[in-house]
Amino acid sequence: MKQLWHNCHAATLKGGKYAVIEDAAILTDGVHIAWIGPRTEAPIEGHDASHDLDGAWVTPGLIDCHTHLVFGGDRSGEFEQRLEGVSYAEIAAQGGGIASTVRATREAAEDELLASARRRARQLLNDGVTTLEVKSGYGLDLASEGKMLRVARRLGEELPVTVRTTCLAAHALPPEYAGRADDYIDLVCAEILPALAGEGLVDAVDAFCEHLAFSPAQVERVFQAAQRLGLPVKLHAEQLSSLHGSSLAARYGALSADHLEFMTEEDAIAMAAAGTVAVLLPGAFFMLRETQLPPIDALRRHGVAMAVASDLNPGTSPALSLRLMLNMACTAFRLTPEEALAGVTLNAARALGLGDSHGSLEPGKVADFVAWDIRRPAELAYWLGGDLPKRVIRHAEEVFRG
Repeated sequence: MKQLWHNCHAATLKGGKYAVIEDAAILTDGVHIAWIGPRTEAPIEGHDASHDLDGAWVTPGLIDCHTHLVFGGDRSGEFEQRLEGVSYAEIAAQGGGIASTVRATREAAEDELLASARRRARQLLNDGVTTLEVKSGYGLDLASEGKMLRVARRLGEELPVTVRTTCLAAHALPPEYAGRADDYIDLVCAEILPALAGEGLVDAVDAFCEHLAFSPAQVERVFQAAQRLGLPVKLHAEQLSSLHGSSLAARYGALSADHLEFMTEEDAIAMAAAGTVAVLLPGAFFMLRETQLPPIDALRRHGVAMAVASDLNPGTSPALSLRLMLNMACTAFRLTPEEALAGVTLNAARALGLGDSHGSLEPGKVADFVAWDIRRPAELAYWLGGDLPKRVIRHAEEVFRG
């Protein structure tokens, strides 16, 4: 079916810039964009339907390229404890932190996890998200990691959203492996990854490279296992200290390295050479009241593509609005509104290996876009929360109006 969408202005994000087309029109054919350009040049015949977008600004559908959306329980009590001065280490010693989410996730039935994840996903979708990534990493055994990834796949089947799944079994050391990190990495590499990849549940492999998680040498073993399975890799790196995990990720051609507060200029050079995307996570930076900023100037200087994501998780970033992250990326990390919008569209697509099909309004790409009732694109990063009037179109079909 061919459809013409007109009476709009388009911020195409082609090349990572606004790349504005005033008084634009978009022709879709099936689920793809067939043509985009000035309305006066639009084909006036040969389409089956026409849609007046009432002067809206159209952007690509937003892409949340780093979430931990599937989990059991919540950690609002720990949030209160931290505000009262209890340290993260003390909470962890009491059985809290990631360990508490692991317990709740292991105990939850698959349908229970799906119900809670669906509620969170709808919040993102209603905010303009048409593609998102979901990580495992709160199961830490084969059965529970598989349960999480099956829920993620079901979200993509039940909701109007494209879901990419990432196996993050190397997220933390499960309690039954206390003091035996290398043995757990053996389990991840020899059993968990091959089994879940064999079920078709894994689009990419991630790990947490940090002093309180896994060493660069242990992460490299995970990357090698992913490589043997033909799976791309990603990495939580340089969030709390500099271990040069981002350079390690670059050596393995990683899709992205994420967090990056403590990365060095040498890391940025390595990422630029590899085409590895830097995923910035201002929600966790804010919630943990961090002071070490990611080296944005070095990333710009070396031409590293910067994405922005919610890092939606129960402990350090319970963020239900990707658009709020645009503002936080600008105010906390000093991105421009144009950089921030590119960070949740084109560069986020690249961080998921979808740069050829998603993230910008160009012929041949998937027809995922949002028509916003705003006066200029910078408004998307300007408003703090709220529900901006919008029409969300996914695969050339309107899926939300609000």
